[in-house]
Amino acid sequence: MAMAFVQDRESSIDRHLDSSGKYVRYTAGQVEALERVYTECPKPSSLRRQQLIRECPVLANVEPKQIKVWFQNRRCREKQRKEASRLQAVNRKLNAMNKLLMEENDRLQKQVSQLVCENGFMRQQLQAPSAAGTTDGNGDSVATTSRNSMRDANSPAGFLSIAEETLAEFLSKATGTAVDWVQLPGMKPGPDSVGIFTISQSCSGVAARACGLVSLEPNKVAEILKDRLSWFRDCRSLEVFTMFPAGNGGTIELVYTQTYAPMTLSPARDFWTLRYTTTLENGSLVVCERSLSGSGAGPNAAAAHQFVRAEMLPSGYLIRPCEGGGSIIHIVDHLNLQAWSVPEVLRPLYESSKVVAQRMTIAALRYVRQIAQETSGEVVYGLGRQPAVLRTFSQRLSRGFNDAVNGFNDDGWSVLNCDGAEDVIISVNSTKNLSGTSNPASSLTFAGGVLCAKASMLLQNIPPAVLVRFLREHRSEWADFNVDAYSAASLKAGSYAYPGMRPMRFTGNQIIMPLGHTIEHEEMLEVIRLEGHSLAQEDAFASRDVHLLQLCSGIDEDAVGACCELIFAPIDEMFPDDAPLVPSGFRIIPLDSKPGDKKDTMTTNKTLNLTSGLEVGASTNHTAGDASSCHNNRSVLTIAFQFPFESSLQDNVAVMARQYVRSVISSVQTVSMAISPSGTNPAAGAKLSVGSPEALTLARWVCQSYSYYLGTGLLRSDSLVGDLVLKHLWHHQDAILCCSLKSVPMFIFANQAGLDMLETTLVALQDITLDKIFDESGRKALFADFAKLMQQGFAYLPAGICMSTMGRHVSYEQVIAWKVLAEEDNSVHCLAFSFINWSFV
Repeated sequence: MAMAFVQDRESSIDRHLDSSGKYVRYTAGQVEALERVYTECPKPSSLRRQQLIRECPVLANVEPKQIKVWFQNRRCREKQRKEASRLQAVNRKLNAMNKLLMEENDRLQKQVSQLVCENGFMRQQLQAPSAAGTTDGNGDSVATTSRNSMRDANSPAGFLSIAEETLAEFLSKATGTAVDWVQLPGMKPGPDSVGIFTISQSCSGVAARACGLVSLEPNKVAEILKDRLSWFRDCRSLEVFTMFPAGNGGTIELVYTQTYAPMTLSPARDFWTLRYTTTLENGSLVVCERSLSGSGAGPNAAAAHQFVRAEMLPSGYLIRPCEGGGSIIHIVDHLNLQAWSVPEVLRPLYESSKVVAQRMTIAALRYVRQIAQETSGEVVYGLGRQPAVLRTFSQRLSRGFNDAVNGFNDDGWSVLNCDGAEDVIISVNSTKNLSGTSNPASSLTFAGGVLCAKASMLLQNIPPAVLVRFLREHRSEWADFNVDAYSAASLKAGSYAYPGMRPMRFTGNQIIMPLGHTIEHEEMLEVIRLEGHSLAQEDAFASRDVHLLQLCSGIDEDAVGACCELIFAPIDEMFPDDAPLVPSGFRIIPLDSKPGDKKDTMTTNKTLNLTSGLEVGASTNHTAGDASSCHNNRSVLTIAFQFPFESSLQDNVAVMARQYVRSVISSVQTVSMAISPSGTNPAAGAKLSVGSPEALTLARWVCQSYSYYLGTGLLRSDSLVGDLVLKHLWHHQDAILCCSLKSVPMFIFANQAGLDMLETTLVALQDITLDKIFDESGRKALFADFAKLMQQGFAYLPAGICMSTMGRHVSYEQVIAWKVLAEEDNSVHCLAFSFINWSFV
């Protein structure tokens, strides 16, 4: 009955009432005319419907009211179709994810069974030590080593044998228990997640695995993943030297790959591998790869001495078609990065499966998903730019920065006057091509070239994501805008402004204009405008803003092992698609410990917003040993700045570049000391400022003083004790800020809403004065009631407007101000302000 009603409703779109009140179907010509108008305008006005009747003779006998009903029904049916299509897509995704989770559950069950058997075997060995002496306990490992040992092959038959062996080993890792996979911290599987991510726990080398669903066909997915240059930011070059067919329509390729070194302290890696592409009997597409034997195998590149030959153990991609379209992807990356070739302090970086997972495995899956969303039109364009263009800019920024950090000889780089004792390395490239990728004719002609000043340093106890966020939001704390202006002027028209630059005055303000971001916001592309004005009289009214194209990634603190980057390059304000880019910036990589190491249990995520102290229980007492382990995080910071120069000015630019990078290093060290957690109690969070109480104490004073002066509780419950007071104050809906009582009142604390309102962090907050955030009327209201506040202990300020650190206006309905009394002697410690019902204008 219901089905008949739906069919009758849909068919009514093509019918109308005649004069006798009976339904009459629309003719084919009438439907065609209406559909043509619907394509142009799905919701025509009454005038447009009357015009339609006049212009189309076939609709002469149709009343305007009936045409209106037809369009209403047509829009309704279109909406139903779209919703049905969306629900079908969601259903397919949930079915595929459910299948993936069930397979993962089966794999884990097999792994549990295997561990139970191994446990029983070990018990027997312990109970019968004499029998154990006659058994080769290393038999499995010896056999595995024998199976994994590579052999040379000089014939297609030999290569095919290696390919089949690689395929079998890869599949056992992708869907079996050949590797002991454990869940990657911070990456939880679920219906809305990207996929399932695991890392190796105890195996030779480092390995990571990902499983996910994408809305692309298997062949398209394989094409994207095989083009490693497009998504693997550390890949410098990939060259296929030989390709020949294998059975079942498969192909075998001999591939030489070069990868960048992530910092200046270690050599780059290269790989000589066999890649096998084939289709399984169940229709799945497989691309698997492994290194060929012999350290000297492969092409003899001119710059081979700058690379260390690394090993790729059986790895690859298993791509399975889904019912209704799309693919399920299994990715395995298993590498031996030859950690012996780097200084001991850096070896954890080359022994960390988490780093491999973040930079390779997860990056590959995210890139495929990004392409799938761009293809389906789900990505929003930024400033009229196509997603592919923005992605190309991101890749060019990353590649240019990697080129500068590595300084390969075959790219034209050479080290300038380095005796090995310099903290900042200066490299020069006189052959640098500053052209875009699409229009070589637009390249800038330089008589000199590009100079790079770079350095790497070890950071202790500093959250990389927090440091990068600070560098991004507070450029005035470390940057010299005149140097940025020099680089911008050099690139704009080939006019070298150093040392005779026009005098400029920069306000220190930066305006961040978003261009685009990846689907999970792990990478953001934006344009930075640095406001400046010329001091020359003839240019007094001309704007001299500097524009930077900036790439920011890795600011998610929950991404364990993620590399954090802030890379930028001066651009012309017109920002053409083929704009030349000379990137500079920062890269911070956490030095993770090996699986099973005691250090692996360290707390890896600390922030400036005291959340580490808010999520603990009632007890905040920890031993000194626990505290030291929580603060024993290390990371490597790499800084590289590039400067175009003229040949006659090379020495001057080199001196300026070295001094500038040293000043940046000094600024970063100062910021890092402020960010680094202090004290021995990690639960208490960082000290708020010199001489101030800890966060728990200040929170208690703020609440007690509020109740004393206003006669009511600030928090919902008056029975809160210990760290619960800080936790509830931190999550209070109103913006609460504490200000010192100095000659120039400075902020010393804000809760989460306060930091959000001012768009800042706790460290940067302490550089903001009270009068800076109010507008003129707000300052007048504050000054008028200040005496009343100090006399009676509290005051109410009227509604008004204040300003965030990013230059945005914030409205509020009321401000309550009160004195915060120290518990010991009832002296006034600071002032507290509560901004009620604030919002961005």
